Amino acid sequence: MSETQNTDLSFLKINRNEPNKTTGNSRNKIILSIFVALIIIAIGSFFAVSSGSSSEKVELGTVALTTSGQESAILSASGYIVAQRKAAVASKGTGRLEFLGVIEGDRVKTGEIIGRLERRDVEASLGQVKANLSVAKATLESMKAELEDASASFERQKTLFAQNSISRAEYDGANARYKRAVAGVTSAEASIKFAEANVNASEVQLEYTLIRAPFDGVVLTKNANVGEVISPFGAAAGSRGAIVTIADMSSLEVEADVSESNIEKIKEGMPCEITLDAYPEKRYSGFVNKIVPTADRAKATVLTKVRFKERDERVLPEMRAKVNFLKEGNQQTQNSAPKISVPASAITTRNGQKVVFVVKDEVLVETAVTLGEVMGNRIEVKQGVTAGQKVVLHPAENLSTGTRFTTEK
Repeated sequence: MSETQNTDLSFLKINRNEPNKTTGNSRNKIILSIFVALIIIAIGSFFAVSSGSSSEKVELGTVALTTSGQESAILSASGYIVAQRKAAVASKGTGRLEFLGVIEGDRVKTGEIIGRLERRDVEASLGQVKANLSVAKATLESMKAELEDASASFERQKTLFAQNSISRAEYDGANARYKRAVAGVTSAEASIKFAEANVNASEVQLEYTLIRAPFDGVVLTKNANVGEVISPFGAAAGSRGAIVTIADMSSLEVEADVSESNIEKIKEGMPCEITLDAYPEKRYSGFVNKIVPTADRAKATVLTKVRFKERDERVLPEMRAKVNFLKEGNQQTQNSAPKISVPASAITTRNGQKVVFVVKDEVLVETAVTLGEVMGNRIEVKQGVTAGQKVVLHPAENLSTGTRFTTEK
């Protein structure tokens, strides 16, 4: 106890001005950790950039549905299907439409009545002139009877005058009566001709009320309805001109615009392959029927008419069409179908197998293919790819599945 009391404890005190060594060590560790993390990020970025810079630069092509005609065509052009024989059918007379016997899509024959105007007034006029004709004919018969009687009387008076049995005045009177009878017959015959002409005119007016098909064809549009007034050229206010529009479907042709710079490649009779936008899977055979001998100065094109060799009911006027002009002897058949094909430069060989490199999820995938016929610069692929996929053109030897790529600009 006395020993403890004699111990000097004055040196045991806290110096608040001395730095905290524990706190300083922690701070150093945090700084070191941040520095190490930055180094790791920098290294990762370096390898990422290095990896990106090692991506292969490639040129891509497209797997598409094509035909040998498309690939071997010397020229392609687009246009529309147009009926070369087409008419807006109207009446030459004016009147209210009381009958319309066709609608869109109906087939009509030459001379078939497809519409009729009200015609009671024309029928009444025709009846009147026919009655006048009957009167004229009756008058002619009367005048013929008068002529017969006057002729007989004149012959008797002539004989008696020769025998000096009658006076000169009696003879002259018989002669004058005979001449009047002859003139009356002539006048009656002229009246008949005049009446017949009136009948013909009225019959023509009656025929104008009938609207007939000018040729065999199909009704494309119906432009008027029963009850509307029909007038030639639609001249009257609120009236209609044509009641229907008819087209001869056998006269359908494709009218395509060909650039002036390429027109020298086209000749009449050249075989063609026609594709409709409405039915892209179908191919039609055709030939150049006419090259219109004038150019369109606004478009710098020449109108070329292509006729179908064979067509079906699906071919309709105003459809958009594409024409491939083919070399002689390279004509496609009507039933030819498009085939899946790739550019020939996309085909390469790996381990004895024909393959292409297909783009999938931003990497390349080596894909084995089964090839078919050669179609110009493309090759048919029977199995392995589908239309719309992208493939590598001129693939390098170091390409493999999983290779990342960039496209050439």
